[in-house]
Amino acid sequence: VQLQAFGGGLVQTGGSLRLSCVATGRAAGTYTVSWFRQAPGKEREFVAAINWAGDKTGYSDSAEGRFTISRDNAKATVFLQMSNLRSEDTAVYSCGARLGQLDPTLNNHDGWGPGTLVTVSS
Repeated sequence: VQLQAFGGGLVQTGGSLRLSCVATGRAAGTYTVSWFRQAPGKEREFVAAINWAGDKTGYSDSAEGRFTISRDNAKATVFLQMSNLRSEDTAVYSCGARLGQLDPTLNNHDGWGPGTLVTVSS
């Protein structure tokens, strides 16, 4: 499976943005998908994950209560709805896939494609 993130842009503090992660390849809808982000000068970090059925989700402490992950398997797409954005959310957001349970570990994911830049300005 190969993933690509879309939907980034410039948004003001407190604003909202929805990102999309489109999967291509065999059985794309059967993978657990996670969003990660990498801010300038920092390591890539886990943001949110959703299992293939869409009935289990997990979030980082920073994303909990502000971000919502969802998926549409008919469109092989996973969404990340981000609200109440802060300057520290500025980063390149990308998505990775894995078989099995939710897992926030970066190296347990494959299928990385180009990320999308989110810039939050005050």
